[in-house]
Amino acid sequence: MLILDSHCDTPSQILRLRDLGKNNARGHIDFPKLKAGGVGASFFALFTPQTMSPDQATRHALAMLAGVHDQVEAHPDIVAMASSPDDILRNHKKGIISILLGMENGLPIQHSLSLLREFYRAGVRYLTLTHNGDNEIADSAAQGTRWGGLSPFGREVVAEMNRLGMLVDLAHASDKTFFDVLACSSAPVVSTHSCCRALASHRRNMTDEMIRALADRGGVIQINFYPVFLSDDFARTLESSGEGDAADAAEEAFIANPSDPACIARWNEAQDRLAALPRPGVKEVVDHIDHAVQIGGIEAVGIGTDYDGINVTPEGLEDISQIGRVFAEMRRRGYSQDAIEKVAGGNFLRVFREVSKGRK
Repeated sequence: MLILDSHCDTPSQILRLRDLGKNNARGHIDFPKLKAGGVGASFFALFTPQTMSPDQATRHALAMLAGVHDQVEAHPDIVAMASSPDDILRNHKKGIISILLGMENGLPIQHSLSLLREFYRAGVRYLTLTHNGDNEIADSAAQGTRWGGLSPFGREVVAEMNRLGMLVDLAHASDKTFFDVLACSSAPVVSTHSCCRALASHRRNMTDEMIRALADRGGVIQINFYPVFLSDDFARTLESSGEGDAADAAEEAFIANPSDPACIARWNEAQDRLAALPRPGVKEVVDHIDHAVQIGGIEAVGIGTDYDGINVTPEGLEDISQIGRVFAEMRRRGYSQDAIEKVAGGNFLRVFREVSKGRK
């Protein structure tokens, strides 16, 4: 079975000095953990925060790109870069894990279709149009006030991505942006790391109407593992605890000083306090899979963990090595092996292949 995780933020952790060749005591993803989890393909997202200037964002994205290549090239017995569905399948047959590239936030393309094309040439195969702020391309779920959806430039971006054969990712997009993109895209689109708003009310999650529309266009929703997106109860617990703000402050200090023992210790302690809170677990992840399947059909659902981009995980899914528990729970609920294989990676691979046909 091919397991494909459509979104993790591990490139950011490379800049925080994580050696992916080791089985790290901390962290959600490294190469040994991917192997232990039976993962066949993982999309590493080049994430840039909205607080950066466009020039800073481009430089930051390039630094992460270089870091991913450096770490992959150092471990050719375990991993290899991939940029197409055929690459994934070839590597999988050899027992090699495919590392693919996405970009989270369109800030690094700097209002330039030429830069979009250059990142595509460098291997980036999806673009998450926004992050937690409106940008030159579109409105985000976190703000949603600048353009009233997709900007005029954003329409050019979607058209060029369709031409290139690049996946349009609507995770983080506002509801209006979502429907604007569906109206103008000539290819299926994806949401690489989202959950169901019917089960957890966070605005980053997708409504039933959105899931249905995405499925009707041949796209997929990839279920996110962030406990806040899985459970309103956990969101309230986190808010009342005050631990979220404390963790954010500790992480910022760690990002600024990734080799400082005091900053490392503070960040680790903050994560431990978050993990001590009552968290949703495997059951809640599969609840969201169940709901998305009920609304969009078995062909429209997959997995996008958001590992290394979240400060706390579901209970029992503390890192990627444990991802098999999701599929074991699906099996326990009566899903067939064929259905599990579709959710595990088959559905996203199908959309990836369909979108890639647009390349000219």
